[in-house]
Amino acid sequence: MKSINIEDFIVKNKLPSSYKKVIQDSFTPLAKDLVDQQRAKNKPIIIGINGAQGSGKTTLATLLVLLLNTEHSIHAVTLSIDDFYFSHSHRDYLAKTIHPLMITRGVPGTHDIALMLAIINSLTFNSGITHLPKFNKATDNPYPESQYPLIRSPVDIIIIEGWCIGAEGQSTSDLSQSINSLEQNEDTDSTWRNYINKQLMGEYQTLFNRVDKWIMLKAPSFDCVFKWRLEQENKLRMQWDENLSLSHIHENQIMDDVSLKRFIMFYQRITEHVLKTLPAKVDYLFELDENRIVQNTH
Repeated sequence: MKSINIEDFIVKNKLPSSYKKVIQDSFTPLAKDLVDQQRAKNKPIIIGINGAQGSGKTTLATLLVLLLNTEHSIHAVTLSIDDFYFSHSHRDYLAKTIHPLMITRGVPGTHDIALMLAIINSLTFNSGITHLPKFNKATDNPYPESQYPLIRSPVDIIIIEGWCIGAEGQSTSDLSQSINSLEQNEDTDSTWRNYINKQLMGEYQTLFNRVDKWIMLKAPSFDCVFKWRLEQENKLRMQWDENLSLSHIHENQIMDDVSLKRFIMFYQRITEHVLKTLPAKVDYLFELDENRIVQNTH
């Protein structure tokens, strides 16, 4: 049986050396468990990964696909909900017809869930080639279809990941109370948060109901999100300063502290609700410390 090169993975993904033990103790056994479940069902299965911004869910999804493909000869693919954002023009339409805050991608209502479901169906049932959508954050629009990655289908395991994957809606009374200055000052009548909630309770649940097994990377609290996202912004800034940036990284896209604090307010309500409600419902719970190191597993 082949083994992945853990050291190479850590270097490539700019991870701390301590992540090696996390891979060996937590994520390698997880991959083996997913293989056993897929083979027991003898059909494609869908795995959902929830985690707050910066928690490492994309890294985990990438690692699991590598482990599944390399060490278990399982045909696996990962889909990020971030690759299914609506175009800027579509969100501009939502901003003009629903609420100005809808121009900012990220919250439920800014994703093309119908497309994501169609891609999952293609990967699950079709034999041939499936084009996987990709979103270009530099242009704030999807890449042209001619630049989509191609994947042979059907696949054995589909991993979907996103910060709001698995989230549930809230009550009207909960929504009526502002939780931060963004809601208090820019959504005074609750139109924005109610629209998001309605979307979340609609087709997003159709997507979530397709998931066979759930994984959660649980942050200690929402307070960690700012720290984790700031680390990501600083990495981009270092790449820019060292002239090592890729073509999709632009200096004006790197947020300062003030911009970042406002940005994460878009995610606060659902993230905090997920931290309270989702842990008891997932199949694999990995509790993280403030440095994103797994402290407990359930």
